[in-house]
Amino acid sequence: MQQLSVQLADAAATQNLGRQLALDWLALPQPKPILLLEGNLGAGKTSLVQGIALALEIEEHITSPTFALAQHYQGQAAALVHLDLYRLEQSASADELFCQEEEEAQALGALMAVEWPGRLSFKPEGAWTLQLDLLDPNDPEAGRVARLQR
Repeated sequence: MQQLSVQLADAAATQNLGRQLALDWLALPQPKPILLLEGNLGAGKTSLVQGIALALEIEEHITSPTFALAQHYQGQAAALVHLDLYRLEQSASADELFCQEEEEAQALGALMAVEWPGRLSFKPEGAWTLQLDLLDPNDPEAGRVARLQR
């Protein structure tokens, strides 16, 4: 297992990390890992996914799928399946949605990014986990730290 920790000054740096992760992901052979995004509200998970979308050459604006639960985007380089399990308090519901979306992501050859993976009753095998934390919870402009395990 490889671990990386990096300090990110702002949303642009968070997007740049997302872009680099997506480029690394694109270079991998099949089956490709799922990206699990952990962190409190406002930690930068959606900003990171916006950077992923740039690398996948997705033209649509990326927003958090908190209310829709799942968003699908088609890019020139690859598709993106973006899940947000925050509202699913029952692990059985989160597991069911995850499994449905994972099957579709695999069929599409899509990068699958999952916000709030702690709602699942299991950790997907071979997944990359990225933990985002604000350096100062009272000041989102102070930057964040990202810790990646892959």
